[in-house]
Amino acid sequence: MDPRAFLRTAPEPTLPPPPGATGFFALWRARLFADATTGVLTVLGLALIVWAAPILFRFLILDAVWTAPDGKACAAPGAGACWAYVWRKFPFFMYGSYPVEHRWRVDVTLLAGAALIVWLLWRGAPRKGLAAFLFFAVYPVAAFFLLRGAEFLGLPVVSTDLWGGVLVTLIMALAGIVFSLPFGVLLALGRRSRLPVVRAFSVGFIEIMRGVPMITVLFMANLMLPLFVPPALSPDRLLRPLVGVALFASAYMAEVIRGGLQAMPKGQFEGAMALGLTYPQRMRLVILPQVLTIVIPGIVNTFIGLFKDTTLVAIVGIFDFLRTVETARLDPEWAGPTIATTGYVFAALFYFVFCFGMSRYSLGVETSLQKGRTR
Repeated sequence: MDPRAFLRTAPEPTLPPPPGATGFFALWRARLFADATTGVLTVLGLALIVWAAPILFRFLILDAVWTAPDGKACAAPGAGACWAYVWRKFPFFMYGSYPVEHRWRVDVTLLAGAALIVWLLWRGAPRKGLAAFLFFAVYPVAAFFLLRGAEFLGLPVVSTDLWGGVLVTLIMALAGIVFSLPFGVLLALGRRSRLPVVRAFSVGFIEIMRGVPMITVLFMANLMLPLFVPPALSPDRLLRPLVGVALFASAYMAEVIRGGLQAMPKGQFEGAMALGLTYPQRMRLVILPQVLTIVIPGIVNTFIGLFKDTTLVAIVGIFDFLRTVETARLDPEWAGPTIATTGYVFAALFYFVFCFGMSRYSLGVETSLQKGRTR
């Protein structure tokens, strides 16, 4: 008998998946009840949600006070969250003590910054080089003169002592994020440098910054920095903690980048050298693009931690967003048992929205890059 008679000349049709292995219920069963431990944790989590959700819903929504001229309605027995207090104090939360007639300058600055950030982060946007130039070179100068004012522009000077609220929080966070990434890259490269002086400086800076609490860095920047410069050149009271926050974040960013450099295969460095590229070219064209892709989770985690750590600047007398919330609740006109709780819930929502947004965007970037590498 011809052995070729037993050979298939056409592929067999693909069999459908077994019943119950696909579909909506199968997906969630695999996620929530994959094994006994997962099932127990799922049941406990659902029980916690069932217990807490009605209480929070009643306090935040059903029994909440949405409109009121003062805090009397919020002090009534059984009253829930006092959202009327948040609405009334929202301008203070947003601008601090910035003069009312000049708050349009803050609005223009924040809207322009938001537009440039969207332009930069939108992966399909055209002319990102122009967007980067505007955001990193033009925008900081324009924002400084617009917020602080300049007589030659016809804008009255507004002292930074009057700045506060969301304005200060976003300034501290954006300045720290923008500065910490490039400086962290330089520190990471310096720590791996063959030049003893560069390596010693980088290692010393990173270890000192990581070895002390952030509050110590803020106190040093606020109290010690003016001692090293003439009184006429003393840094602004808002600039001092801003520099401290940026330097502190740079040390942690440097370690994140160094981890990515160590994870790079040696062949990537050798291949770049075989192409005849100089050290700056190797780093800029071959190594750093791959390193930054690898350490995206660590970079975003550092950014999120930096955004939340801006609340510590209140220790040195800066009225950030959380400090304005704490100050506003002391208003005797808005005294009530739920005022402080409502203010802190509002602050938690504010920080959660920004941190969750950064996390989801980074996840989208990771997914996009992973698809590109797969193709």
